[in-house]
Amino acid sequence: MNSLRIRRGAIAVAAAAVLPFSLAACSDSGDESKASAPSSATADSSTSADAPSQDASAMDEPFGPACAGVPKDGAGSFDGMAKDPVATAASNNPALSTLVTAVKKAGLVDTLNNAQNITVFAPTNEAFAKIPKADLDKVLADKATLTKILTYHVVGQKLAPKQLENGSYETLQKGMITTKGSGEAYTVNDSSKVVCGNVKTANANVYIVDTVLMPK
Repeated sequence: MNSLRIRRGAIAVAAAAVLPFSLAACSDSGDESKASAPSSATADSSTSADAPSQDASAMDEPFGPACAGVPKDGAGSFDGMAKDPVATAASNNPALSTLVTAVKKAGLVDTLNNAQNITVFAPTNEAFAKIPKADLDKVLADKATLTKILTYHVVGQKLAPKQLENGSYETLQKGMITTKGSGEAYTVNDSSKVVCGNVKTANANVYIVDTVLMPK
C-alpha cells in the first residue's frame, strides 16, 4: 500500500515537472505564429513596392496638348494606331495627312512599315504649313530631297520620353538630331516642339512635332 502511494506520488511529481515544459512549448508555438506575421507584412511591402511600376506604366502614355485632337476610337485613335505599322497608323490620323502625302511621294511607305523599333518625329499639317507653299510644292516634287528630309525625322531605335531629356541621335538620313526637355515638354533641334509624344504604333514610337526638321 505504501509502495502504491509512493508510485502515485512519483507520477504526480513527474506530471508537475512536465506541465511547465508543455506550456512553454505551446507558448513558443504561439510566438512562432506571431513571428510568422512579419512575413505577411513583408509580402504586403513587396506588393506596395510593385505600385511604382504601375505608376510608371500609367506614365507610359501619350502626352501633350495636341493629343486631345486624336480620335477617341477607331483606327486613328491611340489604341488603333498601336495595332498598325507607323506609315499606316499615320494615314489614319487626320493631323498627319500632309506627312502621309510626302511619305507616299517619296516611296517610303513600305520602308517605314517594315522597319523595326524606330522613332518617328512626325510633323503636323500645321508644321508643313509653315513652309511657303511654293517651297513645299518644290520639295514634294523632288523625290531625292523629300527622302532626305523625311528620313531625317526617323531614328533607328525606340526612344522613351526619358531619353529625350538631353539626347543626340543619328537619323536614317545619317544626320544628327538633338533633343532636350523634361516631363511633358520637349524640343527637337531647339526649335521643333513635341506637341503629342509617346504615341505607340506596332513598330515605332511617334513624337508629333510642330515644325518640320531640316537636315544640314
